[in-house]
Amino acid sequence: MKKGLWQPPRLRIGEEHEERRATWLELFYDLVFVVAIAELSHNLSKDVSLGGFVGFVALFIPIWWCWIGATFYATLFDTDDLGDRLLTLLQMSIIIALTVNLHHGLSTSSHGFAISYIAARCVLILQYLIAGHHVPEARPLTNWYIRGFSIGAAFWLVSLFVPIPWRFGFWTLGLIVEFITPLGTGDLAVKLPPNMSHVPERMGLFTIIVLGESMAAVVRGVAGKQWDTSSVLTAVLGVSIAFSFWWLYFDSVDVSPLEMMKAGRIKIFLTWLYSHLLLAIGLAAIGVGVEHIIANSGVNVLPKNERWLFCGAVALCLMILAVINFTTCVLDKMHKGRILSAYRLGAGSFILFLAIAGNNLSPVGLITLVACACIVTVALDLLTKSQVSLSS
Repeated sequence: MKKGLWQPPRLRIGEEHEERRATWLELFYDLVFVVAIAELSHNLSKDVSLGGFVGFVALFIPIWWCWIGATFYATLFDTDDLGDRLLTLLQMSIIIALTVNLHHGLSTSSHGFAISYIAARCVLILQYLIAGHHVPEARPLTNWYIRGFSIGAAFWLVSLFVPIPWRFGFWTLGLIVEFITPLGTGDLAVKLPPNMSHVPERMGLFTIIVLGESMAAVVRGVAGKQWDTSSVLTAVLGVSIAFSFWWLYFDSVDVSPLEMMKAGRIKIFLTWLYSHLLLAIGLAAIGVGVEHIIANSGVNVLPKNERWLFCGAVALCLMILAVINFTTCVLDKMHKGRILSAYRLGAGSFILFLAIAGNNLSPVGLITLVACACIVTVALDLLTKSQVSLSS
């Protein structure tokens, strides 16, 4: 069928049994988030403290939520026509502006950051208005999203007239409203579920983006330091941690949470979805932690704040992977998924213990223990899956 230049949005749930891949436009859209994550990581690297981490998280959440909004609109209504492309390119321009304001996003650039976020939400609301107009059966769902996202954006708008730190309170209220909006969709989301192949692929692609930042952090750490045994070993171990998380995540990708959503159990689906936010935060922070460990590989003891950043981020990722894995094993009759979740929780607890009691560990010793814990978790996963395969 020949595609016209302009096409109205169409509901794509009829394609749920077809293998749907990310479009070239979606992959191009992801590039601006690569830059945004790099800028956020750079900010955290300059302030490895509790306050610096809180600021990193505070700015990370709106960035991730903008990406989620575009992704879930696309999985339902994407047409890749001229209008869709122009609105997506406009969104990309707005995310670039959002990224420009990240550097001082909680101080002098907070106005610019808030205005950019409001603009991004307005484009998404406009897309849902157009979709609701052209797809009557989807109108109850689009209207629900429009109301929730409009209220959230209104809080951000009010924040422009409120001084710091109260401004950030309005940001928080706006995000809370938007995050709980999907909870109220109920039967609407059941009737119009996201695509079974498209959504896991898109979530995986964002995970690849933050894993890529971990790899970039290793390169930055080694490039700024004279090569010696300790720095090379630390870099290799840092890469092995990234490999381990790639393995643990992508070897357990499942559509079970989406099936739960179709069955009306939307809380399981949203637990799976929002867990990806914490996973992305942790993976990006791991990259910063590895970079600092490489920089300090020649010292006897890693500074406390850097030890906590690195170990805390790795422990967070392992524990969130346990939650993600648990949401994908709800339909698992053999309890394999629960066993794999237990491995991740055990490894995360061990690494959290290192954060608490590893005062005298050298940077090389610390990253060696953490890398070993991650590798052992991967090995236990493989062993468990092979045993289940043999028994079946």
